[in-house]
Amino acid sequence: MSKRSVLVVAHTGRPEAVRSAQLVIERLGQAGIGVRVLDTEADQIGCTGVEVMPSTAAAADDAEVVMVLGGDGTLLRAADLTRASGTPLLGVNLGHVGFLAEAERDDLAATVDRVCDRRYEVEERMTVDVTARRNGTVMGATWALNEASIEKAERERMLEVVAEIDGRPLSNWGCDGVVCATPTGSTAYAFSAGGPVVWPEVEAMLVVPISAHSLFSRPLVVSPRSSVAVEVLPGTPRAVLWCDGRRTLDLPPGARVEVRRGAVPVRLARLHLTPFTDRLVTKFGLPVTGWRGRVRQPSRPSRPSPPLADSQVGDASGTGGGTAVPGPGGGPEGGSGESAGGAAGGQRG
Repeated sequence: MSKRSVLVVAHTGRPEAVRSAQLVIERLGQAGIGVRVLDTEADQIGCTGVEVMPSTAAAADDAEVVMVLGGDGTLLRAADLTRASGTPLLGVNLGHVGFLAEAERDDLAATVDRVCDRRYEVEERMTVDVTARRNGTVMGATWALNEASIEKAERERMLEVVAEIDGRPLSNWGCDGVVCATPTGSTAYAFSAGGPVVWPEVEAMLVVPISAHSLFSRPLVVSPRSSVAVEVLPGTPRAVLWCDGRRTLDLPPGARVEVRRGAVPVRLARLHLTPFTDRLVTKFGLPVTGWRGRVRQPSRPSRPSPPLADSQVGDASGTGGGTAVPGPGGGPEGGSGESAGGAAGGQRG
């Protein structure tokens, strides 16, 4: 029987993420589980007895799970490594909103124990495949978990585009850009641009114009089987394609960006069966005063874990662990209260 292995990815620019990674590695090692770290992070983490891997997709091959310590930006970076192998990602939020993360920093010990005991489920999240063309020639092809956005590259000038759905022209927009998002990305950049929040189990694509100077510029929700295209009109300033805020491509006038449902999903490890509604309340600090429905009992782990000391996890100034459960006449226990702009920044950082 082959040895179990877990890849640990951390935002090494944050001291608390480094400390958390060291504690995770120590606890996994005590359980007899092999640990991998990326070569770009090994020196900052500084642990012995780990396997140092190149920062490529090969790092996640045959790994049981990837534990991601940081914000949503760190998890998006890890998704680049795991999409091909299908290794599930388990995020521990050390950032701000952290919509993609499954656990909070205060849950670190219990989260590691859940991994050791294989007490987690795996769900698949829809992605989009993105192709940029000019005069029929492919300029580039990539993918996104959150969104592909076509944005103006010159601040002082408006971008002129025409949108197409399923091969039919929809509308011209003079705008700052257009966001084509997945349901997962509906709480990221698309949210900041005024798009709707879409529950993760809904399969759809969102098309959200950014600051459009037009009578018809409403956010659109289209079928996951649809194809969406955005063409940069000739004579307009150049544009830039961004995918998940990480991968970029310059778009000259006349370029065409095609967005379709991705052929390969991203897999996320889930520790809790928390309703998405509770997640929204907690992450955005939404007011629920006056609600008189039935209080949902929080789930308890079958084997409680001893908490880590405060000195071990650093300054835990963020939200508390677990999921806040709104009760009659009361608000959520915690919640970041971060603005919509912050939500987008967290997932694109």
